[in-house]
Amino acid sequence: MSLDKRMTAAEIVAQLSDGMTIGIGGWGPRRKPMALVREIMRSDLKDLTVVAYGGADVGMLCAAGKVRKLVFAFVSLDAIPLEPWFRKARESGVLQVLELDEGMFQWGLKAAAFGLPFLPTRVGLGTDLAELGGLKTVQSPYDDAETLIAMPALKLDAALIHVNRSDWRGNVQVFGPDVYYDEWFAKAATKAYVSCEELVDRMEDHYPEGAQDNLFERCFVSGVVEMPCGAHPSSMPPHYGWDMKAFKAYADAARDPGDWSAVADRFVGASEAEYLESIGGKEAVAALSLPIF
Repeated sequence: MSLDKRMTAAEIVAQLSDGMTIGIGGWGPRRKPMALVREIMRSDLKDLTVVAYGGADVGMLCAAGKVRKLVFAFVSLDAIPLEPWFRKARESGVLQVLELDEGMFQWGLKAAAFGLPFLPTRVGLGTDLAELGGLKTVQSPYDDAETLIAMPALKLDAALIHVNRSDWRGNVQVFGPDVYYDEWFAKAATKAYVSCEELVDRMEDHYPEGAQDNLFERCFVSGVVEMPCGAHPSSMPPHYGWDMKAFKAYADAARDPGDWSAVADRFVGASEAEYLESIGGKEAVAALSLPIF
């Protein structure tokens, strides 16, 4: 693997192929690699298995008919509890799904990262998730003989992750308290591709004090691209908050008849530059206030 991992968004998407299992980092309307998702939307990729704590990334890909199977813990825009385009796809019955509890989902990523076929968990016992998902149980070999769910590994062909900063070797820095499980998406994948708000030369030369913000090692990164505002309309603290006005317009467009082909240009654009121009440019994104919980 080359030490220089710089790529364009188009080059990253060109590494993906029909039928792949792709993990998308972030959490609902937070830290989503939306610029890379939009690049997939502009491509001919199809028949994907998407693994995500979903937000508009999942909704858009489902609306465009690019998803064959979805593995998810939720698909939400927070203030808009159920992602509307996902809802339409789910209710139509066109998706194969594996719905998981948030903890089960995390355990599946960790099993893949550890190279294990499964990890045992109590999460999901006594619910319909195990039965509907075809999950099996195992018995503890110790004196307790406890019955546990065997959460299968969620092995990813590729992961897409948006970070605050990276250098060209794939050393990343991620800020704030809401990094969630991006580390495990990277480690569960055969290849992980990173978009970043800022690309620098050598991280240790520019930001040596930020070593603790290195969420996962560069050996897990296969490609990196600088894409300022690349999480919009999701939030990317501390740079910008989510764009609830954009989310509401996106949700309104899903109302009947809710034809994605009629609105795709509005929410994707022919290029990322065109998309950013349509929302008022980088200055407008930088002005989005961070949500307060």
